[in-house]
Amino acid sequence: MAPLVRLLMARLAVSLLTLLIVSVLVFMATELLPGDVAQAVLGQSATPEAVAALRAVMHLDQPAWLRYLTWLGGLLTLHPGHSLVNDLPVAQLIGSRLPNSLLLAGLTALVAVPVALVLGITAAVWRGGAYDRIVGLLTVSAVSVPEFLVATLAVLVFAVQRHWLPSMFYEMPDRSAMQLLRAFALPVMTLSFVVIAQIARMTRAALINVLDSSYVEMAVLKGVRPLRLVLLHALPNALGPIVNAVALSVSFLLGGVIIVETIFNYPGLAKLMVDAVTTRDMPLVQACAMIFCTAYLLLVLLADVFAILSNPRLRHR
Repeated sequence: MAPLVRLLMARLAVSLLTLLIVSVLVFMATELLPGDVAQAVLGQSATPEAVAALRAVMHLDQPAWLRYLTWLGGLLTLHPGHSLVNDLPVAQLIGSRLPNSLLLAGLTALVAVPVALVLGITAAVWRGGAYDRIVGLLTVSAVSVPEFLVATLAVLVFAVQRHWLPSMFYEMPDRSAMQLLRAFALPVMTLSFVVIAQIARMTRAALINVLDSSYVEMAVLKGVRPLRLVLLHALPNALGPIVNAVALSVSFLLGGVIIVETIFNYPGLAKLMVDAVTTRDMPLVQACAMIFCTAYLLLVLLADVFAILSNPRLRHR
């Protein structure tokens, strides 16, 4: 077997093992959550006999290890069970919300990634100058500010004071392009704030490391123009770390939008997970958590594969 194939298979095996460990941790974490879904469904006035009967119907009286194996088998066959609250298939509930989260993440990536790459590349080219210091100050400030504060300030400025944008996401059957743009503006703006800062900082660091290499100095001595030097000589060799930064940021969009979806009442997967935690709907919580973890590991795996393919030393190791 070729070294490249062995390396890729090893990365895939590590990802699958990590996902198995994550499934155990997710199941244990949901088991430790306070409250009883049977009690929540029947109300506080329910008798202990009624609660015990409902727990038996929901299979909550079974040992934890048996429920975990049953749940894991359902995940492997793409049948993660039924919601304990509304008795609908978990796959159906997730299928109605997942496209919304993917749409929000896609729009944010479409806005944030190009802006971040431009900021990171220009800051690396003009490093040490006033522009580089301003970009560095802004990106450090953006990374330090939590998402809920950004969302709250955005609502306060653009919705409450200026009345330019709606403070809550609203669904309409026949929305125009402008109405759709206004509805997504604040959630996308909030998510882009941190993503742009993270990718820009990683892009700047990766590109500076390449620009300091000896072959770039040789290209400068040969008279290669600055734009050609950056785009054709330096940037392709810095794509590995940049793609890793983009992959991590996109995984943040898929799994870190809980606050944003909650604040703006966006009907996405993260909002569904928050509602499921409130009602102690454990199968739904577990399935949502596993989707977030799987998406994160998949993006990291793709970034690793790209880094291996783009680096000759890793390909022939």
